[in-house]
Amino acid sequence: MKRLWLLFTQTTTLLLAAYFVVATLKPQWLGHNPNVAGTGTVALIEAPPAQPGTPPAGSFRTAASKASAAVVSINTSKAARKNPNANDPWFRFFYGDQGNEAQTGLGSGVIVSASGYILTNNHVVEGADEIEVVLNDSRNARAKVIGTDPDTDLAILKIELDKLPVITLGNSDGAQVGDQVLAIGNPFGVGQTVTSGIVSALGRNQLGINTFENFIQTDAAINPGNSGGALVDTNGNLLGINTAIYSRSGGNMGIGFAIPVSTAKLVLEGIVKDGQITRGWIGVEPNDLSPELAETFAVKTRQGVIITGVLQNGPAAQAGIRPGDVIVKIANVPVVDVTQLLSLVATLKPGTPARFSVERKSQPLELDVTPGVRPRPRASGR
Repeated sequence: MKRLWLLFTQTTTLLLAAYFVVATLKPQWLGHNPNVAGTGTVALIEAPPAQPGTPPAGSFRTAASKASAAVVSINTSKAARKNPNANDPWFRFFYGDQGNEAQTGLGSGVIVSASGYILTNNHVVEGADEIEVVLNDSRNARAKVIGTDPDTDLAILKIELDKLPVITLGNSDGAQVGDQVLAIGNPFGVGQTVTSGIVSALGRNQLGINTFENFIQTDAAINPGNSGGALVDTNGNLLGINTAIYSRSGGNMGIGFAIPVSTAKLVLEGIVKDGQITRGWIGVEPNDLSPELAETFAVKTRQGVIITGVLQNGPAAQAGIRPGDVIVKIANVPVVDVTQLLSLVATLKPGTPARFSVERKSQPLELDVTPGVRPRPRASGR
């Protein structure tokens, strides 16, 4: 009896040991789910290691890497302006001591030349006493303002550093709605950030942001600090300079605007070559042709831009344009609205006559207008 009991206990012990080994090493043999807690192990499903240097499908790694090095952070400071009444005891009694702390700002920029030229927004550097540029490789340098163009909200800076990364200019005129894009900049000063989206619309204007507007609209996240940064295509080529957002909260709401690189290139070349942008100007006050204005000035045409004011002795006045005239074409290009009229006139060469097709009431006229140089806008004091 004792032998049978001993044999039973040994057999049971061996079976339990075998069960434990199998349950630990090969639970599937017993039909157990390896993911169920209590087995002592957790079976994980892991992806095979990616090939070195091969981006995952749908990744924008290559484009971001190509463009990011040429996108810089811009830190500005403006010395405090001392209030002339600061030493008046009554002023100090009511308003307290006015601090003399410098005002600081931040933004982004894009290196477009190995010579150190940087494109950014005018509102990023306007009024700044000192401008510091910080590269993605942590190098920094003081920047000099070469020129600004408030009409397009662009500015050209220059730094003196060697071996600068340079972005490749893309073709903004070839962009289409739905194209994927990346926005690169320094939002809120947290450091360089890349966001993705698509081209939502092209040729956005009448937003009241700039005098000349032809924005690329995107839903790529753009926030304060992104101004002056790069909007690039999936090849890492520059499509535009991020400029503004539509927001009720101050943060991104999926509606951002960038100045096309085609516009930025013209501004860059004009400022570097001549020190300023020279645009045509005729001295008129244009308005979109509404039914009310058409009735007021007894105009029958429904296409064009109506002139409600003419500067005395200005180019338009000298050419014979009068209030109530409707400009239908400029240099044989149809005029649809005020934005287009301003853009067309701006492209005219000062001093060179251009043919204007005008309708005065029901009478068509052809007038040669010799544009002058568009006056520079006054500083906004921002």
